[in-house]
Amino acid sequence: MPGTLFSSFFSRSSSSSSSSFAAITSNASPSIRSLLILAALVNLAWSLYQLPLNRVIERRLCRDFYLDADPSAIGHDGSVPEELCKLDGIQQDLGSMMGLMETGWVAGDFIMTIPLVLLAERYGHAQVLLLNIVPRVFVLCWTIAVSYFDHALPLPALALGPLSSVLGGDCVFNSIVYSLVSSATNDGVQRATFFGQVNAVSAIFAAQLGPALASCTMSIRLWLPLCAGVVLLLAAVPVIAGLPASNTGSPTRRQHDQESTAPLLSQDLPSRPAPSFSVTSFKESISGRISSVFKVPTRYPPNFTFLLASFFFTSLASSDTKLMAQYISKRYGWKFTSVGYLLSGKAVFNFFLLYLIIPTLLRRRRSRSSPLSSFQSRRLSDPDVLTILDHKVADGHNISYAQTCLVFSVLGVVAIAMASTIWTLVPSLLLYAMGIALPMFTYSLLKSPSLLPDPSGPGMSTAGDATVVVSEAQIFSIVMLVKTVGLLVGAPTMAALWVQGVKIGGWALGLPYFLSAAYYALAMLVVSRITP
Repeated sequence: MPGTLFSSFFSRSSSSSSSSFAAITSNASPSIRSLLILAALVNLAWSLYQLPLNRVIERRLCRDFYLDADPSAIGHDGSVPEELCKLDGIQQDLGSMMGLMETGWVAGDFIMTIPLVLLAERYGHAQVLLLNIVPRVFVLCWTIAVSYFDHALPLPALALGPLSSVLGGDCVFNSIVYSLVSSATNDGVQRATFFGQVNAVSAIFAAQLGPALASCTMSIRLWLPLCAGVVLLLAAVPVIAGLPASNTGSPTRRQHDQESTAPLLSQDLPSRPAPSFSVTSFKESISGRISSVFKVPTRYPPNFTFLLASFFFTSLASSDTKLMAQYISKRYGWKFTSVGYLLSGKAVFNFFLLYLIIPTLLRRRRSRSSPLSSFQSRRLSDPDVLTILDHKVADGHNISYAQTCLVFSVLGVVAIAMASTIWTLVPSLLLYAMGIALPMFTYSLLKSPSLLPDPSGPGMSTAGDATVVVSEAQIFSIVMLVKTVGLLVGAPTMAALWVQGVKIGGWALGLPYFLSAAYYALAMLVVSRITP
């Protein structure tokens, strides 16, 4: 059976996950280590929610269906065997419900990203990160309540939980975490390594340990992984409280950042009285921030617009990941517990790529290559010229690596869509995983001078145009907003395509993944327009 085939993998997966995470955190600076631990706890808790949620909804839909169609299929405990729940009508309703909940979670997060990031800049990141834990805990507890009190709470009530993302969701969380990671170093390779470590932690806990642990625990009790998720989120509270109050990096770099850009966090400023809160001034700040968000794409170089477009298209394409468990369960007749083990196997491959293989290749390439020959270096002794050329070489490498990842992503999703058996799906998943390193290079490009406005250019010569030059936190909040818009469009689109695919059957089950391939191809096109 599939579950027997992959359950033996769980013990190896969990032990390798813990040892891998220990290896990552032991080599990281204290500030990066704290962020990695926080990302691990939040990602693991959230991954323990995704797989049981599918089963909670499917079980309720299945029971309601058989109450009318065939009451004899319902057991004494009120449950229906999962094998009988793979009917097209049930799966269509499941896809629609999952799409609705994902859209609700993303929409609330999107609306509140600018106000919450602004609060983080004024009053510190810790308070907003703590607030971010509240909706996650509520969603998990609400899912347990709807699952346990199934006779008192109707299934549509489950969709109320994700609306709590108005207190902050993935967009707010990632905006703060990635801006802190980006500010940890000025070195391009080191920054890409830090981003790779964050993504590797996500691969370990959200995609490797999470699905396997969810599969193992939900086979005992369906609500058990949800309870474990609540415990993990509560454990993240002291980690947030212990985050460093200032940016990492050298004092020289911190001084340069303060001179060239707005401070990332309120703690980066010299000692001063705590800012008082005013509703009027806060509304004006939000209005100004929204205005600056629209000004940035128009007044920054075209490279920045192209990069934002790539984030949008890749976010659209990645919306299919929420359907992966349901896709495998429906197309190949697997139980959700078995699907979790399979997805964990894919994530092991992701980890080795992000933590071991790609950072090693980047370090070797840097040690072997030099932007200038020794003769040129003697002639061009100006440090500014050397720095500019060094950035151009690094940008060229990042663009090339990003395009390579996108090629693997296109080929991978097409192979997944066309996989007719589970044994053709497995290599397709590994091919898709080859593109997992894309954020390492696209996020690194955000620090490129070629994406920053020319101080001597039009619209930048006046001293009063301070709203155009924004802080790192604002840049990353803009990126996360663009990605969230992609998810906001992609979640209902993929769900609608999935429902249509289930109606048609056969090859049409892969319709969401064919669309993802088109989005990845568009992202590859706009990345190719970025010039170092």
